[in-house]
Amino acid sequence: MPAGTAPVELPMTLRIGGGPTVGRLGFGAMSITGRGVWGAPRDEGEAIALLRRVVEKGVTFIDTADSYGPEVSETLIAKALYPYPVGLVIASKGGLTRPGPGFWDVDCRPEHLRRACAGSLRRLRLERIELYQIHAVDHRVPIEDSIGTLVDLQREGKIRFIGVSNVSAAELARARKVAEIVSVQNSYNLRDPSSDALVDICAGAGIAFIPYYPLAKGRLARSDSCDSGADRAGMAAAPFAGHIADPGYLLARPFRGKSRGSFDRPRRRRIQDTLGGLIDDRRRS
Repeated sequence: MPAGTAPVELPMTLRIGGGPTVGRLGFGAMSITGRGVWGAPRDEGEAIALLRRVVEKGVTFIDTADSYGPEVSETLIAKALYPYPVGLVIASKGGLTRPGPGFWDVDCRPEHLRRACAGSLRRLRLERIELYQIHAVDHRVPIEDSIGTLVDLQREGKIRFIGVSNVSAAELARARKVAEIVSVQNSYNLRDPSSDALVDICAGAGIAFIPYYPLAKGRLARSDSCDSGADRAGMAAAPFAGHIADPGYLLARPFRGKSRGSFDRPRRRRIQDTLGGLIDDRRRS
C-alpha cells in the first residue's frame, strides 16, 4: 500500500432506520433467476443451496424484487429459507416489470405498486416486508403519488420501512417530503461514482446507501481492470454469484469527489482493501 494511505475502517453492521441491524455485506438475489433475469434458474437446487449457504455464512440482508424472474427470486428465497432465521431481513422492491429476457419497463402507478407488494408478501410468505423500495422513478407518475402509496401500505402494516432506488438527489428530496426514507439503492462502483451527491446526502441524513453493481458483474475484479485488491475481492465474492449489496453509505465514501474513471491508485487501493476485507471476514466466520 502506498505510503500515507490506510484502509477504510467500517463497522461490520448497520442499522436500517430505527429498525433492524444487519451485516454490512448483503446478498443481491437478482441473479439466482434464469438468463436475462427471466424465468427459473438452470439448476433450482443449486440456487436454493446458494441461498442457504449465504445465510450460513452470516449474511443477514437479502435484497430482491418482484421483477426478478419475474417472481422467481422471491419464490426461491421463501422455498430455501422459510421459516426465516431470526435476524434475517428480506428487502424487496416494486415498480419495474419484465416484459421479456433482458428488458425492463417502469410502472409506479399506485394500483401497480399495491399489486406488486401484495404479490411479494404472498411469495415471501410474510405478513410484513421490513424494507420495501420503489425500484425506479416512473416519470409518468409524480413520485409523490408512488411514495404516498407506500405510506398507505406502511400504515396498513404491510411494509415497515420505505426506500427508493435509481433516484436522483432531486427525486430523493421530493420523496422525503412525503415519507421517512431510510434507504437509497443506486448503482455505484469504482467506475460509476455518479451518486456521489446522494452518498453525501445519505451520510448527513442517516439514510442507508445500498450500492448495487459494486463489482460491475465481476469486471472490476479482473486483473486488467484493477489491481490485486479487487482480484482478491472478486475471488472472495465468487460463492455469492449475484450482485453484492452493501447496506450502508460508508463503503462508498472514498469515491467522493472523483469523476468517472479518474480514481488515483491510493484511492482504488483503499476501497478495494475495504471491500475485500469485508468479504474475507465473512468467509472466516
